[in-house]
Amino acid sequence: MPILLLLALFLLAGCGTDPAPDAEPLQEPPAAAPYTDRITAAYERLESDSAARQVLRAIEAHGGLEAWYGNGPLYYHFNYQPLDDGSPRNTFVYNDYVNSRTVHHLASDTTQRFGFDGQEAWSTTGDRVAGMSPRFWSLTPYYFVGLPFVLADEGIGFESLPARELDGTVYDLVKVTFADGTGDAPDDYYILYLHPETGQLDALRYIVSYPGYFPDGGHNPEKLMRITGKTKVDGITLPTGYDTYWWADDQAGDHITVIEVTDYAFLPSLEADFFAMPDGGRVFNDLPKQ
Repeated sequence: MPILLLLALFLLAGCGTDPAPDAEPLQEPPAAAPYTDRITAAYERLESDSAARQVLRAIEAHGGLEAWYGNGPLYYHFNYQPLDDGSPRNTFVYNDYVNSRTVHHLASDTTQRFGFDGQEAWSTTGDRVAGMSPRFWSLTPYYFVGLPFVLADEGIGFESLPARELDGTVYDLVKVTFADGTGDAPDDYYILYLHPETGQLDALRYIVSYPGYFPDGGHNPEKLMRITGKTKVDGITLPTGYDTYWWADDQAGDHITVIEVTDYAFLPSLEADFFAMPDGGRVFNDLPKQ
């Protein structure tokens, strides 16, 4: 065999298919961000009309759904103090907003607990705790603190109302309603006061129609709730307090409650079974039997 041919064969054999020494290894495709599908679906719903887009603007002004879902469960101290003869409601609260779960520890006795596991309300004894209905109160602070983010869920309708003045600012108003079968009280409604410049939620009006309190239908009179302060925690703007008034004759009436919300912390490492009904706990349900 000619020498030149042998040399050519030798060189070809040396080439092979191994990568060059400086070649980059193949990269795995990036994993999808957590809750991508849920957030995409929420954006599709909230971009459907002008009223929904106002709510989406508020959600983004408060920090956005990516941070809201991605930060993990939220802890805070919710201290509700009535100014009349009502019962105080003072609890340390843990909320899992991804799975609609919550646990409360009574501030005066942290062995007294109640919550909602995503399906059922419970308490350590199956009874009310310090006069509170575990089914009603488990998710009440959850919802108010979670506004406007909780409005990204399914089964919610929006309607733009005429702008109106409150405390010297003319606010954009959006009415929030719920489809039948959405939660325990689909007859509830909220009227959001959205700041025209910041887009943030500064106040709201609402009713309570919880069937455990109104088994024959109906609701309490409308209330106005002013947000008295805000703080930013891990990119999310949250309320630090509320003042609540009866709403009568199209204006704020008697001042009826003061609420303080403190000690916020996101707890991404909290174990999922934290929100399960504890051993010895019992289901609590004060809704009318169907």
